[in-house]
Amino acid sequence: MSVLIFIDQADGHVKKASYEVLSYGAKVAEQLGTTAEGVVLGAVAADQLSALGKYGVKKIHHVANDTLNHFDTQVFTNVIAQVAQAAGSKVIIFSNNVDGKAIAPRLSARLKAGLVPGAVGLPETTNGFTVKKNVFSGKAFANLTINSDIKIITLNPNSYQVIEGSSGSAEVAPFNATVDASKVKIKAVNKASGEVPLSEAEVVVSGGRGLKGPDNWGLIENLAHALGAATACSRPVADEHWRPHHEHVGQTGLTIAPNLYIAVGISGAIQHLAGVNRSKVIVVINKDPEAPFFKAADYGIVGDAFDVVPKITEAVKKLKGMA
Repeated sequence: MSVLIFIDQADGHVKKASYEVLSYGAKVAEQLGTTAEGVVLGAVAADQLSALGKYGVKKIHHVANDTLNHFDTQVFTNVIAQVAQAAGSKVIIFSNNVDGKAIAPRLSARLKAGLVPGAVGLPETTNGFTVKKNVFSGKAFANLTINSDIKIITLNPNSYQVIEGSSGSAEVAPFNATVDASKVKIKAVNKASGEVPLSEAEVVVSGGRGLKGPDNWGLIENLAHALGAATACSRPVADEHWRPHHEHVGQTGLTIAPNLYIAVGISGAIQHLAGVNRSKVIVVINKDPEAPFFKAADYGIVGDAFDVVPKITEAVKKLKGMA
């Protein structure tokens, strides 16, 4: 009855979200009195995988098939199902990111497993198997009990602390899975540019219509560069093509949960807040003291972004010795 953890990777490197899921899965395995095992698909260096043992995983099933270097929901689901059945896994855990959201529901149907998407805490296992998750765009919580034999959880990013042990090495075991040919033909790959991927950023600086136009986006980029942060934007900014749509955060865009979210010139409509309200700390900069975003903010500055942001950027640079 092992706990199986999906280790997400891109270009041969384990994604940041996977470290959190490994720590979470190891703790779930401890609760259940069993072992935590991982599964990774595609080409990843064996030494990089064995080093994941310090996060509590004992064994990693590696399906190193070149077909799996490109994500395909149907193919990945089929392979993970094979690994789960061979390993006798009764609990399967994913990150609640783009890949996890795509695979988990399909795998749930394939294995006839109960699914809790977007978990925010460890399951309660003293009386059944109950998992806590956000509902109503983060305004409330629900406790869901899974009664099926196999259970699947997707963990919300940045909702569980990464626990890194001082030592530990995982056994990396090649797994010979049947890998179907992909029905999706990839014609081109256009990667989002930027110093820090938005989905993995711990600090995000976001701008809205208060910046008045794309020519003023240097304010956001300069502050983000000083902080080592990713940049984001509100939906109107993306709709006006001031910024690319992959930077749009909100209910109809990306949902993120950084440690620090700085909103500049964003009023804070409920649709935007739904995508960022799991941020640990929210800072709002807006010249309108009645902007709704201030009600959700941990810190707020009422002032003109064109005056405030350069001063903050300069202060950060001085603090970091960049000035």
